[in-house]
Amino acid sequence: MTTARIPKAPPHFTLPDPPKSQDEKMTASKHLSLTGGAHFLSQHIGNPDTTIVGADLYLIPIPTAELTSMAGSVYPDLLVAFDADPDLYYAQNGYVISEQGKPPDFVLEVASPSTGRRDTVEKRIRYAELGIPEYWRFDETGQYHGARLAADRLVDGRYEPIQIDHLPDGRLQGHSAVLNVDLRWTNGQLGWFDPATGEHIATFDSERARAEAERATRLQAESRAQQAEARTAELEAELRRLRNG
Repeated sequence: MTTARIPKAPPHFTLPDPPKSQDEKMTASKHLSLTGGAHFLSQHIGNPDTTIVGADLYLIPIPTAELTSMAGSVYPDLLVAFDADPDLYYAQNGYVISEQGKPPDFVLEVASPSTGRRDTVEKRIRYAELGIPEYWRFDETGQYHGARLAADRLVDGRYEPIQIDHLPDGRLQGHSAVLNVDLRWTNGQLGWFDPATGEHIATFDSERARAEAERATRLQAESRAQQAEARTAELEAELRRLRNG
């Protein structure tokens, strides 16, 4: 169960909820929410007081009072911002760069039938203009983005492709220097991997398995200790019997 964050002070403006088509909601939810991927990533990164792992809210450069409309504004499927103010993000219902004092560090878009061109062309230009250091794109089939996994790194104000490696069994993987994790496409699923171990970052299942393994090890140790105590008692009883003739 999560507890809602309480903003330190009421915001002087609040952004509207972005419009989103049904197919956009379904694809983003499938790969980020239903799998728990966004939650696992936020737990792996840590520092919830200064780190935003957010999704599906507007990302704009300046307050809406200075904008004529929200037309053309972007609302990433996932964004990560370090050294930021999560309370302000949720209070304002979005990420305002001028208010946070910096752009997000990482943005990811999940492909859907209605977003292919926007993700690969229009948003790529826009995120570079906003100064996002890394922009990632995930496409379950490769049908809408033209690639199943793709990413760019901002260099001198322009995006340059991040290398995507072809792993055995058709898997694809790229390294995010910003997050220090490997993003992997595996059979149409998005995964986050620790480059130091090559293992998937902690999940509900892996943490439960770890706890169960630790419990089994503890029970085995307790059983061995009890057996040793019982054997010692048997030997002591045998020794007393021998002494008493």
